[in-house]
Amino acid sequence: MPIDRLRTGIGEAPGALDSTFAAAVVAHAGSTDPRAPLVVLLHGRGSDEREILALAEHLPAGPGYAAVRAPIAEGGGYAWFANRGIGRPVAESLRAAMDWFRGWLDAVAPAGRPVMLVGFSGGAAFAGGLLLDDPARYAGAAILYGTLPFDSGVPTTPARLAGIPAFVAQGDHDNVIPRELLDRTWTYLLDESGAATVARRDPVGHGIAPEALEALGGWLAGRLGVLSGGQAWANGDESAFASAEEGS
Repeated sequence: MPIDRLRTGIGEAPGALDSTFAAAVVAHAGSTDPRAPLVVLLHGRGSDEREILALAEHLPAGPGYAAVRAPIAEGGGYAWFANRGIGRPVAESLRAAMDWFRGWLDAVAPAGRPVMLVGFSGGAAFAGGLLLDDPARYAGAAILYGTLPFDSGVPTTPARLAGIPAFVAQGDHDNVIPRELLDRTWTYLLDESGAATVARRDPVGHGIAPEALEALGGWLAGRLGVLSGGQAWANGDESAFASAEEGS
């Protein structure tokens, strides 16, 4: 499926509130070095891990890519949380999914391994929730064609993300995510959060513009350069991060 056609469910069905989730199902690409930076790909509502993994083909070599399947079955695919409406998670459901996710993440990426989040649509809201819940845990996050989970139990106070690298991409003609939430996300990330935000809007709907995908790749490459001490991680040199780590 083309990148600009990544699936997202647009219904407002509340979904399951059961917090007893199965073990994480994860698809992988890129480096298998357990010391390499990890980029976690989070799919939209009604999609799955295999579909979002296709993004890795268009992103820099060097890190490991892990596409995680959301824990709630919905619409022939999966969802990260129950909704009160499009882009408005039920707080208890979001918390249960975030706790489940952190159980998986902390096992595969213990302290010292950099983690970046890339979320599309519902996955963007989930990535935003994770980042807002524990900003220091992540080396950056990309919020693609989605909203932050406002009024859903995670802090959105001023300067909450001070200094955290963020990337946000939106479509001028997105008719899936309410414009009010897209605008609120844009304002918070650029003006209120304190994040070091790179942002763009393109004349597209609810799908990833080629220019936005290219910009995302550049942003990730820049972050990898910082994490590897300016060495060759973004070009796929798996020794760079190990060398930087040994010299730190």
